Amino acid sequence: MKHARIRYQGQDHAVTVEDGNNVRLADGRLLAEHEVQWLPPATGSMFALGLNYADHAAELAFAAPTEPLAFVKSPGTYTGHNQVTWRPDNVKYMHYECELVAVIGKPARNVRREDALQYLAGYTVCNDYAIRDYLENYYRPNLRVKNRDATTPVGPWMVDVADVPDASNLTLRTWINGELKQQGSTRDMIFDIPYLIEYLSSFMTLQPGDMIATGTPEGLADVVPGDEVVVEVEGVGRLVNRIVSEAEFFALNPQEA
Repeated sequence: MKHARIRYQGQDHAVTVEDGNNVRLADGRLLAEHEVQWLPPATGSMFALGLNYADHAAELAFAAPTEPLAFVKSPGTYTGHNQVTWRPDNVKYMHYECELVAVIGKPARNVRREDALQYLAGYTVCNDYAIRDYLENYYRPNLRVKNRDATTPVGPWMVDVADVPDASNLTLRTWINGELKQQGSTRDMIFDIPYLIEYLSSFMTLQPGDMIATGTPEGLADVVPGDEVVVEVEGVGRLVNRIVSEAEFFALNPQEA
């Protein structure tokens, strides 16, 4: 089953998603995808992995890490399906990152790898945009690279764990304006989801709604205002986002300025 959060007529709703990406409200009404504003399906902290795909590490001329390289993204960075993300003025390189995301379903502390999937609510997709200009260290990206407002689309929905039989064998793809730019597989993850849950929960408690963004494969490219960027994880979801300029974004969202 697919679970989503949407805004309709000024109110937020938790909904299920049916064929054709229609959403069913609690009162039984069925709404089309274009009739609603899609919100991120989870709103907890996001623990994002750097260099978690062997091919991506090689693409950047780095040795594969021997321990997960995790950093935290704040909820203010999230935005939803079919929403816009802004490219800061005067930057040289901003790229997408198609990622499978694991969503925690219950408090997780000192979880064993073999029990890890019992602590998941499901899976979603994110596009973890990065401003390469500000990247000082691939191993620990600083805040300006990854924590800008509304620069991490998440969604469109969360898929139940039971509906994704093997999260370690899924295809990831990214398109810019309809042209396929990135394709990889979760088979190439260095640290898989059960390992990451065991690792993170060994020193902190993961809470319901927290997310683990598991990294991206090779195949990054620059994006500019006007681009439509689509990221897709097989069996989980297809997430659409459009890039606008800094001026256009803040004109559309004066409360963010």
